[in-house]
Amino acid sequence: MERVVATAAALELIAALRVRHGPLLFFQSGGCCDGSAPMCYPAGEFALGDTDVRLGELDGVPFYMGRDQFEYWAHTQLIIDAVDGNGGMFSLDNGTGRRFLLRSRLFSDAENAALLPVRGA
Repeated sequence: MERVVATAAALELIAALRVRHGPLLFFQSGGCCDGSAPMCYPAGEFALGDTDVRLGELDGVPFYMGRDQFEYWAHTQLIIDAVDGNGGMFSLDNGTGRRFLLRSRLFSDAENAALLPVRGA
């Protein structure tokens, strides 16, 4: 069971951003400037901290969030989608006419039991 997955629309936007910017990295924003949007950065241009955890990958792109935020989302599967609109001001989707959007669903008890632990940064 994957903790983070992407819709076909999100995978298309990831592919387009990869062509334009090279290797990528996702970080789930916890609020502030860009709300709670999944943020996409060029790999190596976002400083991960000791308290960031890796939830998985979207088409080979690693996806991280802060440990405190993960504790809140630990029982949900994050579904990354792409919809029309403006992306977060610091995210690579900004200016494309599309933006990443977080959707979620609760894991069942059986899925929760089968989950692997997350990895630190």
